[in-house]
Amino acid sequence: MQMQRAPIFLTGSAALMMLLVFSGIHPFDRTTWVLEVFPIFIALPVLWATCRRFPLTNLLYALVFVHAVVLMAGGHYSYARVPLGFEIADLLHLHRNPYDKIGHFFQGFVPALVAREIFIRGGYVRGRKMLTFLSVCVVLAISASYELIEWASAVALGQGADEFLGTQGDPWDTQSDMLFALIGGIAAMLGLSRIHDDQIHRLRVVTPQAGMEPTEH
Repeated sequence: MQMQRAPIFLTGSAALMMLLVFSGIHPFDRTTWVLEVFPIFIALPVLWATCRRFPLTNLLYALVFVHAVVLMAGGHYSYARVPLGFEIADLLHLHRNPYDKIGHFFQGFVPALVAREIFIRGGYVRGRKMLTFLSVCVVLAISASYELIEWASAVALGQGADEFLGTQGDPWDTQSDMLFALIGGIAAMLGLSRIHDDQIHRLRVVTPQAGMEPTEH
């Protein structure tokens, strides 16, 4: 990783770890907190292990940080009780706390760009349309896998998984969760592709070993 990028990465990592510790202080339910923030315990070591040989774009690092904050808030309060969700529900006159949908939106938004960056820099996909299609497919695969994990947790923990599931009595919660992940993935492709391409290009210019430019077709 370039020297000018290292301080940003180190500062972000330190801030993320401090927030993670803070979120774990007297959470609403300890089991729910562990289940909700568990992806961070996977992502952070992976980012550290790859930061030199495969550094990500600053855009992606920033979005991973924001996604982690969303997860930590959901873990600390439980998704059905996050204060921001109640404010949104009051504003939009909703009958339930919608914060979990924000979480699932980011579950699509950020992984779509992670997949896109890996596909581009690894040279695995040729053509813009196929790149977008496969990135969104990765989002749906991740979302479906997460719903299976929720189902397995419900079977294993019984009522102890209620806060983790966060269905709030909605029989179509699983389907709407996947829909919001899909919307997030598509939004990322439509809104950030050009910025993402520019950052990938700059990353390749300063660190040629970091990857390839996107292929135009």
